[in-house]
Amino acid sequence: MSDARNPFLSADSASTYVRDTPRKVPGLSDLHRMTTLLLDERAPAAADVLVVGAGGGLEMKALAEARPNWRLLGVDPSPAMLDMARQMTSAYAERTDFVLGTACDAPAGPFDGAVCLLTLHFLERQERVQTLQAIRERLKPGAVFVAAHHVAVDGQAERWLTGSAAFAGDTNPDYQQAKTSAHMMAERLPLLSVSQEEACFRQAGFSEPALFYAAFSFRGWVMTA
Repeated sequence: MSDARNPFLSADSASTYVRDTPRKVPGLSDLHRMTTLLLDERAPAAADVLVVGAGGGLEMKALAEARPNWRLLGVDPSPAMLDMARQMTSAYAERTDFVLGTACDAPAGPFDGAVCLLTLHFLERQERVQTLQAIRERLKPGAVFVAAHHVAVDGQAERWLTGSAAFAGDTNPDYQQAKTSAHMMAERLPLLSVSQEEACFRQAGFSEPALFYAAFSFRGWVMTA
């Protein structure tokens, strides 16, 4: 992701992301728990897990807390977001490492599992496939990969983005404002349909992508390398 398209380069934006994301993503803590359980299906007790788009550290903290024997390597192109992730996971510093950059800059591994949450919707299709390929190349055969992000659902992207924007608001949201936010998101984000997303996963070399999470405009898949 180029600096021009990275909205999380400043310390303030990183702090805002960590503060606001739990209320913007329906069931975020449950998404983290489901991700842990899905990785657990094939990961060894002392697994090495790659976390792509790890800035902020929310999922890394959740994974580290849930599995005391896992070692986590987080990669993110934003120095500010990585600093926030280091702070978030400071209690697990002996089991967490960080790399500034994209999935292509991550160590070769091979890793026992990988996670990419709330990240791929920022990438154009070609860059998305390249990122997925880089993740696939760093996984052991049969390892689990979990991804979740915004999707253009059923050709009604703005409808479901409006739901997500309203969910992120107050108990009594301003639906006109939510629609405006949804329109801006639809114009800014290179969203793909569910079928296009799954085609990208397969093109990158993953098999059997299965939908396990759906909430307004968010979708989550699990698949194997």
